[in-house]
Amino acid sequence: MDFDFNLILVPATLFFIAVWLLDKFVFKQRATKGRGNENFIITWAYDFWPVLAVVMVLRSFLYEPFNIPSDSMVPTLETGDFILVNKFEYGVRLPIINSKIIDVGSPERGEVAVFRYPPQPSISYIKRIVGLPGDHIVYDHGQLSINGEKVTKTPIQFSREKDSLDTPTSIYHQETLGAHTFTMRELEGVNVARQAPFLNYVDNGKYSAENGLYWEVKVPEGHYFAMGDNRDQSADSRFWGFVPEENLTGRAFYVWMHKEPGFNLPSFSRNGKID
Repeated sequence: MDFDFNLILVPATLFFIAVWLLDKFVFKQRATKGRGNENFIITWAYDFWPVLAVVMVLRSFLYEPFNIPSDSMVPTLETGDFILVNKFEYGVRLPIINSKIIDVGSPERGEVAVFRYPPQPSISYIKRIVGLPGDHIVYDHGQLSINGEKVTKTPIQFSREKDSLDTPTSIYHQETLGAHTFTMRELEGVNVARQAPFLNYVDNGKYSAENGLYWEVKVPEGHYFAMGDNRDQSADSRFWGFVPEENLTGRAFYVWMHKEPGFNLPSFSRNGKID
């Protein structure tokens, strides 16, 4: 997710509003010449600014659609899913500059969040919020603990058609973080944390010992620790660090369409709430 549509939408909306206001109070072509006889730019301004303004308000402050481009959140989200993100819950922010003007709320542990990728903020990422500001997170041979409490993790049988292409074998568990219970996927014998630069090379506490099978971090204030549900195929906070609060976009809450790459028709079989 690497293009901000607001870079086009906001300037276009402001331009047409400015043209409309100029004609209303300065040029007055619509009033003197009548509809359809004014300059075509003025005609467009009258026709388009209300629609663009509504779309801008909805996308910038309430709900924004996103497309899932990778498998990092499998099985919760698949490549080709189209989702809706609630932007209001994490605070009202001005479009483009992303400056918060109204503090409404903050992420809860276990929510699936969209945020601007810290090393390259022009790109949007989607992961699950595992650690909140101040949390102490420990990973010990497959078991996550947060602030001294083990995260509930139960092996389950799960069938996913695309797993037939996977090597090595997929292993599924149900995890519970806060009020959210979801399915998490690991790959037998992979343990991607042993290659995670942030865990292994950045000075922030204790890091990978025993070849990535043990690590721990303390989340600083104003930051979050995020991980993909597809644990061994996700470039997340283990690789590039914490998510600053100012990078948050919103909470992903609904899958409304799915489309496989290429010349395939969209499907609505995956529609539903995101846990």
